Amino acid sequence: VKLKDEDITFALKCIKKKHIVDTRQQEHIYSEKNILQQTHSAFIIRLFRTFRDSKFVYMLLEACLGGELWSVLRDMSYFDDPTAKFCTGCVLEAFDYLHTMGIIYRDLKPENLLLDAQGYVKLADFGFAKKIGLGKKTWTFCGTPEYVAPEVIMNKGHDFGADCWSLGVLIFELLTGNPLFVGSDPIKIYTMVLYGIEKMDFPKKIGKRPDDLIRRLCKLNPAERLGNKKNGISEIKKQKWFQGFNWLGLGHHKLLSPLRREVKGPMDHSHFDMFPPDTDETPDELSGWDKDF
Repeated sequence: VKLKDEDITFALKCIKKKHIVDTRQQEHIYSEKNILQQTHSAFIIRLFRTFRDSKFVYMLLEACLGGELWSVLRDMSYFDDPTAKFCTGCVLEAFDYLHTMGIIYRDLKPENLLLDAQGYVKLADFGFAKKIGLGKKTWTFCGTPEYVAPEVIMNKGHDFGADCWSLGVLIFELLTGNPLFVGSDPIKIYTMVLYGIEKMDFPKKIGKRPDDLIRRLCKLNPAERLGNKKNGISEIKKQKWFQGFNWLGLGHHKLLSPLRREVKGPMDHSHFDMFPPDTDETPDELSGWDKDF
């Protein structure tokens, strides 16, 4: 969407209220709204304001015209080391910011990472994010099977360590084009996750340093995971894979992104896959759960 007489564009997220009620996602939608309103980071998608009517709730978000990281990864098959490192660096900045605020993200995957016009990665889709505070745990089962930490599967209570786990899985997927744990159904995937990666062999294209980092992030015991100890995410940034990485340049958006795309202006959405428009009639939903939206 764009402002009437100006070349300023936004992304408008429209969510069917009936679908939210049918799937009991009211709390998640409010959580997403509240958390995004509290966050101000260059590595997290910005929410400007929210609206509602009888059929939808709306979130007016910044437009990230570089497209989804997932489709770039699909088209390239896998990323080289510098590209994977740059993407991971952006995610680390976002996690560092969120964890310091006591917020756990819980839904890391390439589909939830968007690229801005400069090719910087931004975290989007905060439906599973939750403010837990420091030293606390939460018990909701959520996430995507390939990325879910073992303690979530076992319902032992989880904290920021679940995000560190998913980061290890993401690095593996960026470098190989495939998830770390694969199976024909969620149960098979969970079985592999609980078996652990200690005995797993990684493909040759993963170098020694990222191999070591992934294994440290994906320790079965969350207390042993890199990034989940007292110095938090900064421990990951000091790991050998990131040796010589320009964190300052990344933080100030001065580092040239390997994923910078050609964007022909604020209306250019060519980097997104095209989908047929939704022709279904959207029903009214008038229970009033969204009165504070």
